[in-house]
Amino acid sequence: MDIHALKRQGMTISEIARRTNHDRKTIRAYLNGERQPGMRERTIPDSFDAFVDYATARLTEDPHLWAVTLLDELRPLGYEGSYPTLTRQIRARGLRPACTACAHVTKRANAVIEHPPGEETQFDWVEMPDPPAHWGFGRKTAYVLVGSLAHSGVWRGVISPSMDTPHLLAAMTTLLALLGGLTKTWRFDRMRTVLDHRTGDLVPQFAAFAKHHGVTAVVCRPRSGNRKGVVEKNNHTAAQRWWRTLPDDLTLEQAQASLNTFAAGQDDRRREGELGTTTASALFVNERLRPLPAVVFPVIITEERTATRQALIDWRGNRYSVPPELAAAKVEVRQRLGADIIDIATASGTVVARHQVAEPGLGVTIRDSGHVTALEAIAMASATPGRPHRRKERIPPGSAALRAAAALTSAAAQPSTVISLAAYEQAAKNRNTLR
Repeated sequence: MDIHALKRQGMTISEIARRTNHDRKTIRAYLNGERQPGMRERTIPDSFDAFVDYATARLTEDPHLWAVTLLDELRPLGYEGSYPTLTRQIRARGLRPACTACAHVTKRANAVIEHPPGEETQFDWVEMPDPPAHWGFGRKTAYVLVGSLAHSGVWRGVISPSMDTPHLLAAMTTLLALLGGLTKTWRFDRMRTVLDHRTGDLVPQFAAFAKHHGVTAVVCRPRSGNRKGVVEKNNHTAAQRWWRTLPDDLTLEQAQASLNTFAAGQDDRRREGELGTTTASALFVNERLRPLPAVVFPVIITEERTATRQALIDWRGNRYSVPPELAAAKVEVRQRLGADIIDIATASGTVVARHQVAEPGLGVTIRDSGHVTALEAIAMASATPGRPHRRKERIPPGSAALRAAAALTSAAAQPSTVISLAAYEQAAKNRNTLR
């Protein structure tokens, strides 16, 4: 640009060369269009020229072919360059074509989807990695079910240890209460806890759940996940703005309260609509949600727990006793949704304890009197008699040790018998003399 600007000002090639500190042949080549900025002529032949035809053919056949896979194919053909060199050659030469089969997915025309008030609620799971170990999930992933009202964008979330059907229905029951009511339809992606992929029908238990609430469940068509873009965006918000900053020392109940507070704070975010800029809470007023059923849908939640050495298990922020024979053993905790009791069963399915459920997150310990008595009896029976010794306790030798020491002392004091061989020696000499 400077060379052409100086030339337009009437400077000669020699003057431009002195001004820019370049050779006159370089100035002349740029002015004549023989050189392009940022492109250097190679002084040696490019070794990749021999492989251009093969790379072009392979990338035309498979536009998604990994460069490292192409490198594996070029090695036996004599290519000695590195992987970064190969990727640079593919980019510089434009060898990878655009995939026409996939272009319609991201570049297709998108129609504006109308979401009338009270029409649709969108649900989706979002995986949250590395939950705190003291939550007791026993896995490296926690799950949050996010429910979003499609018209207003108001959303709430529920933390769950599993994505199976009972936990899905339990999380949805809590979500619907947090959202404040029912819309006409529920929208899901093609999750197996909702849709039977073999028949294309809803899973029987979920179909009964939807019928209980008087709602139509809608499943997105294959490769049409953008139909539930409202909840997808809220998933991203929950993962990046809430989960990433969640402290490690919170209990599960405290984390759920934190999620409720965060989601409620999102109700005041600005939204662009046909009526101009507004907020989610302002649009929520027009949702016209239907009330929830008076009776909770009957579903039983089952989770595995490991009893402590004190024969206790953790459940929803409280501790409950089990028979002492199950101390340090695995048990199953069962609770019917909406019920105020829990059943504790062995691994074989035998129910061995039943407790009244306390308010979640109180941190109370509920023990059965029979469990307490049995635990104390077993603990006392297994305890060693007498008190344990202190580390610096003085224990002098006892009577038995003193008697053994006296025996050793008296044995050492008695004189030992000494046998003299002088008489035998004299007898031997006399014997020799007589001969």
